[in-house]
Amino acid sequence: MTLIRSVRGFTPKIGEGCFLAENATIIGDVTIGNECSVWYSTVLRGDVNTITIGNRVNIQDGSVLHTLYEKSTIEIGDDVSIGHNVTIHGAKICDGALIGMGAVVLDHVVVGEGAIVAAGSVVLSKTVIKPGELWGGAPAKFIKMVDPEQSKEINQKIARNYLMYSRWYTTDEE
Repeated sequence: MTLIRSVRGFTPKIGEGCFLAENATIIGDVTIGNECSVWYSTVLRGDVNTITIGNRVNIQDGSVLHTLYEKSTIEIGDDVSIGHNVTIHGAKICDGALIGMGAVVLDHVVVGEGAIVAAGSVVLSKTVIKPGELWGGAPAKFIKMVDPEQSKEINQKIARNYLMYSRWYTTDEE
């Protein structure tokens, strides 16, 4: 069963229609929107500050979300995909963005709407990735603009797929 734990007087709030893997951990000041999925071995640690997640967000296996005490928060918009083994520490990820597998996104980063962070990238603190940009590398650098319609289509397809996958698990349990 998912570990959902209160800390410092904060209890996680989970929206409707969410899939939470049995070994996911959700702690403290965490708010998750509707139709989200939090996959296996993922940790959302809202013990030192706020983590707010929009609707239809998928946070894939092994990812860790955390913040800095009294200095940073996490804000994730709607229809965001966070790949396997991603670390997000105190960043803002806007609607429709995609964070590739194994990426690290550090404090006070902003990832704009429909932007893509390539797999394995390290986005350094205070970096601003504008809407529709593709960044990659370690440290991450601007690579190119992505076609907004193509980016939206790809990112929404991934988000929809993960919503479908999550329903396989919730349907089987009923």
